[in-house]
Amino acid sequence: MNELHLTGIERRFGDDEVIVSKTDTGGRIAYANRIFLRIADLSERDTIGKPHNLIRHPHMPRSIFRLLWDTIGSGREMFAYILNRAAGGDHYWVLAHVTPSFDADGKVLGHHSNRRTADPRVIREIIAPLYKAMLEEERKHTRQKDGMEAGQALLTGMLKDKGLSYDRFIFSL
Repeated sequence: MNELHLTGIERRFGDDEVIVSKTDTGGRIAYANRIFLRIADLSERDTIGKPHNLIRHPHMPRSIFRLLWDTIGSGREMFAYILNRAAGGDHYWVLAHVTPSFDADGKVLGHHSNRRTADPRVIREIIAPLYKAMLEEERKHTRQKDGMEAGQALLTGMLKDKGLSYDRFIFSL
């Protein structure tokens, strides 16, 4: 997949469809359903065993993924709006629900993600401007770690101003 090629074309999937993928604990894709493959314009061969960031769009703040990994790494689920990139450079928005998968002893075996369509109004009016501001904040720093901390601080400050937790913010949209 070309890292730099973006078409600006948004791909869509049906409100009755769910994108499903499963990863190991390292984020390598172990399963992707047909909807995932279709919307990402990938084959199983292109996907299975590859890192899930294969579909990461460069306009996504890294600090959102940091929050995601920190949350699921602590054994909790997380909902997040995610902008993904298809193989040809198109993009698509999703509302992702990511959960850790546990064995009978409570050990994390991997992660399961279901993604549904995202409300275009929420994306246009709230999420895209927020992510743009977070990304701009991240890019002010030469060290990636510093940028992610700055992006996360921007999100935390916005949530504090609204008096909301991250989860309450997402569910309020």
